Amino acid sequence: MDQIAETPSLPAGFRGAIACRRGADALTLSGFAADRADEVLILTFVSPLPADLPESLSDATVSALDERHWRIASESRDWIVAATSLHVHRDIGKAFYRAIPPRPTPLAKRLLWRAVMALAASRAGKRLLLSLRGR
Repeated sequence: MDQIAETPSLPAGFRGAIACRRGADALTLSGFAADRADEVLILTFVSPLPADLPESLSDATVSALDERHWRIASESRDWIVAATSLHVHRDIGKAFYRAIPPRPTPLAKRLLWRAVMALAASRAGKRLLLSLRGR
């Protein structure tokens, strides 16, 4: 019985410059996601590192060859990474804060910190703040 070869799935695509950071037994790729505007994508491969991978890539894609092997394809060339695991993280901070804006600071707290900063700007004010802190 013949098996139908599956096309490699594309878990991640990057747009623009990608930083490649090497750890003890990990390789981390981070850059902007190709499929979502202004979203940072971070991939961490837990594995021995390919020796010839540069410090940065451009417009790369990562596809699965099987459950333990991944292909990193860039404009210049391809690398095969044998990883025990792959962790995919998307930084959704910008989208989160667009949907749920931060709570405004109460007026009393803003006035208090403005006064503290004004005192800290002068020599006499610094002495007063240090004496209040010593109590």
